Amino acid sequence: MGNSADFPVLWVIVAIIVLALVVSSIRIVPQQSVFVIELFGRFSRLLHPGLNFIIPLVEQVAHKQSMRTRQLDVDVETKTNDNVFVVVRVSVQYRVSTADAVYNAFYQLENPEWQMQSYVFDTVRAQIPKQNLDAVFDNKDSISKDVKMQLRETMEGYGYEIIASLVTDIDPDQSVKDSMNQINAAERERRAAEHKAEAEKIIMVKQAEADKESKILQGEGIAGQRRAIAEGLRDSIAMVTNESADITSRDVIDLLKFTNYVDVLGSFDTASSKVIMLPQPTGQLDSLSTDLMAALEATRAEKSDTEKKG
Repeated sequence: MGNSADFPVLWVIVAIIVLALVVSSIRIVPQQSVFVIELFGRFSRLLHPGLNFIIPLVEQVAHKQSMRTRQLDVDVETKTNDNVFVVVRVSVQYRVSTADAVYNAFYQLENPEWQMQSYVFDTVRAQIPKQNLDAVFDNKDSISKDVKMQLRETMEGYGYEIIASLVTDIDPDQSVKDSMNQINAAERERRAAEHKAEAEKIIMVKQAEADKESKILQGEGIAGQRRAIAEGLRDSIAMVTNESADITSRDVIDLLKFTNYVDVLGSFDTASSKVIMLPQPTGQLDSLSTDLMAALEATRAEKSDTEKKG
């Protein structure tokens, strides 16, 4: 009776053990992942995304390898050719190239990120000390290409693909930053001063041109005024001498001269300026009379010649 009572219990235990073994043999591999399976500590096979089974107690998952792209940020402190210490940040984007390359990626490198970091340090510190600070900023792309090439040649043998290598930041010492800002500020002030001086030059040139044109027009106006006055005097003298034979041309010129002289003196009485004019003897105007008489006689001679020819 005792044996028959223990029989169902035994089967239940066996069933539980079998169920536990079945459950422990199931492995679900996520997308973009590969599992490394070892048999008694030796590589056996790879499990790809989906439902997989392993031999319980014999096989085990030694490593879970992600196939996604990852990024490694490396800060490298070094010195430029002009003795400026800078911190260069390099971002390396990498991944395991194929599922078959998982074996090399897991078994040949203990720590791939440390390996890549060492190559980044070596490449950056070999390039930057050859260049001054300004050249380092200008040649960021060249440094990135050199890092990528060096990593690709090395890491491809371990199953890793280097997608990109970017120099994301170049950070010099704070005192150097302040000096660069001062230099840039001085350069901007110099350019502003040059533009201001050029604008002032243009204004002065335009003002000079305007003054020149104004004086030319003023001179032409004065010349026209004087010409009109001379013609008027000539006509007045001719009219008076023709109407009265007793009045000579010199008498008319003296009269006009004295009249203009008195008119000028009278105009100072209404002027706003505080100027005292002392009348000069009219005898000093003889030279003007002589010039006017010479002009009048030349006009008469020209008129007489014209009538004879007619």
